[in-house]
Formats: sequence, structure tokens, C-alpha cells
Amino acid sequence: MKATPRFRAEDLIPTRYSLLSRLQNRDDHESWREFFDRYWRLIFTLAIQAGMSDAEAQDVVQETVICVARDLEKFKRDRALGSFKGWLRNIVRWRIGDQLRKRVRPALLEPDRGQSAPVVEEIPDDKSAFDSHWEEEWRVNLFDAALERIKQRVREEHYQIFQLHVMEGWPVLKVAQAMKVNAAQVYLVKHRISAQVKKEIQAIEKKLL
Repeated sequence: MKATPRFRAEDLIPTRYSLLSRLQNRDDHESWREFFDRYWRLIFTLAIQAGMSDAEAQDVVQETVICVARDLEKFKRDRALGSFKGWLRNIVRWRIGDQLRKRVRPALLEPDRGQSAPVVEEIPDDKSAFDSHWEEEWRVNLFDAALERIKQRVREEHYQIFQLHVMEGWPVLKVAQAMKVNAAQVYLVKHRISAQVKKEIQAIEKKLL
């Protein structure tokens, strides 16, 4: 099984209208770098989950960015296209479909190698499954983004306790011994930081397009 790359927390900072407006200037290289750094892992991961090789997934990322650059002004004009999140999701799914279809063409052009050529109908097009994967990956990175913000506001010791117990799954007593605190403190830190993360996620979601 291929390893799924983890996102950096900053990669899912919500896309605001200000960034989308700047992206309309194709010469604004800094804004396009910000966009790429923010979303390439999300796109790459979905392509890998769809069965792409690393090279194919990289092509999906590239083609997605090209489509965003080409059609961004249309998206800005037509709010009936929905949220940026939904618009980007559809572009990624279509580009993954394009990449899968590229696999079919060489076999159709050279059907005499002793193997039956695949047919286009065999290309998977399970939109509900893709949407489920998209939401799952989006939520994972939303959590990471919220956690990164919280990390800047809590004591380093408390964050380490939370990371060991919640993120790495250490038992309470093992965390308590390692951090030289009692079990009650571990539970308290878990409760407080979990509540802050939940609140931060809600705050980020309100800003998502």
C-alpha cells in the first residue's frame, strides 16, 4: 500500500477572496506559490488514492493548477458554481479521470501485444466515493490547521502531553510518567486542548469559501 503523504497544517488555511483576487494576476508569482503550497498535497493525495502512480499524481496536480489559472475568473464571476472548495474538488476529480483515460489510449493504439485492450467504461467514476475521500482528507487537514494554531497559544509541555496521548495514542499512565505529571493533569490537558481545537475548527470553517 502506498503511503499517504501528511499535510502541513498551514496547507489548509482557508482560501479567502483576497487570495483568489490576487491569483487573477498570473504574474503574481508569490500568490500562486501560496496557492500551490496550500493545495498540492490535497490534490496529490486524492490522486494517489485513486490509484495513480507518483508521476501520474504529479501530472494531476499540474493540470489542476493549470485549470484553476485558466478558469478562476469565471469562478469569481459565477457564484452559482458554489464554494471554492467544491469547485476545486470537481476540477481534481475531472483531472484524475483524464489521467486514467490516458492509460487507455496506448493500449487501444497497440492492441496486438497479446493483451486485451481496456475499455473506457472500465475507468472508475464513483463520484460518491471520491467525494467521501475528499471530505475525509479535507477534515484531516482542517484538524491539522486548527491544531497548529492552538500549538502557538498553549504551553509547550501541555502540547507535548496532548500530542503523546491523543496524536500518538500513548496510555495516560505512560504519558504521565514521561512528562512527570499525574494522570489527572493528562486528562485535563486533553479536555482543554480538544475543546480549543474544536472551537478553532469551527472558526476556520466559517471562513471557508
